Amino acid sequence: MTARIYRPSPNAMQSGRGKSKQWLLVHEPLAPHQIEPLMGYTTSADTRQQIKLSFSTLEAAEAYAQKNGIPYTVQPVHQTTPKRVSYSDNFRAGRKTPWTH
Repeated sequence: MTARIYRPSPNAMQSGRGKSKQWLLVHEPLAPHQIEPLMGYTTSADTRQQIKLSFSTLEAAEAYAQKNGIPYTVQPVHQTTPKRVSYSDNFRAGRKTPWTH
């Protein structure tokens, strides 16, 4: 079973960087989820996919995977888009183009 090491992107709904500074090691599922016939729930016998290990650096995550003999792949870091100006900048006195409303 392979693992995936990645750094999650920041939440698009908030301006903070919470939970985007840690590196995560997540196991890939062995088999697809199955539908339980009685209740219709989604089930799986693989309990490893429920575990998310967080590390402060990429090197620490890779060292853990190598030490425990876990094959892994590293995903590149998400590049954030440049921050836009705030709403109040539309009405700033030193604006380059005048506001026409």
